[in-house]
Amino acid sequence: MELTTRGRYAVMAMADLARQSAGQPGAGEPVALAAIAERQKLSLAYLEQLYARLRRAGIVVSARGRSGGYVLGRAATDISIADILTAVEEETRMTRCSGEGDVGCLGDTRCITHGLWQALGAHIAQFFTSVTLQDVIDGGPHVLGGQGQVQAERERFAAE
Repeated sequence: MELTTRGRYAVMAMADLARQSAGQPGAGEPVALAAIAERQKLSLAYLEQLYARLRRAGIVVSARGRSGGYVLGRAATDISIADILTAVEEETRMTRCSGEGDVGCLGDTRCITHGLWQALGAHIAQFFTSVTLQDVIDGGPHVLGGQGQVQAERERFAAE
């Protein structure tokens, strides 16, 4: 599975917004998309499209005017990565199969590895559901079960 640019940019931009607002809804001054675009080296026009979708989903709230911008619509602890990806219409499935009935990869049948990719897709979806925006801005792979956790497990097993 490969996330599209849309999904990656949405998560990056939301992490930036959450960091600027200390993870709290409505906290601090609204953050201008131009500032996020500059910090994250993203296209402003593309961010405007993404944030329109995030606003419709209630993940962000827009503030108009001279000092306008965006604030979080909910606490960063209450926004999962899956919420963000869903809001920007990012798919996370591992197969191109429709999953409806017996129709699948090979036209009218499912391929021999369909179950494998479907199970992997379910694990990825669960991971995105379990990781919050706050987890991302807290940083460190240990928070996300990444390299830090792998190293900790190696050290634990070496000690046993």
